[in-house]
Amino acid sequence: MENIEISKLKPKEKGIIKEINLSGKIRNRLLELGIVENTKVKLIRFAPLGDPIQISIRGYNLAIRKEIAQRIKISKTERN
Repeated sequence: MENIEISKLKPKEKGIIKEINLSGKIRNRLLELGIVENTKVKLIRFAPLGDPIQISIRGYNLAIRKEIAQRIKISKTERN
């Protein structure tokens, strides 16, 4: 299956993180927050204007900027 950006999911869709195309401090911060490869993630919702997006990962919700979400590739899994 093709890897897509987290930001391409619809609310309640799930995926598994496959690739993080970021570097430097922002990459390190995401790794500290548990955003690592082979981790399950679920899109909760988009903000009213589309940015940021809210995801559920490792039992907590996290809001991330859309531009960051576009750099995180996932493999889409089942819905709901």
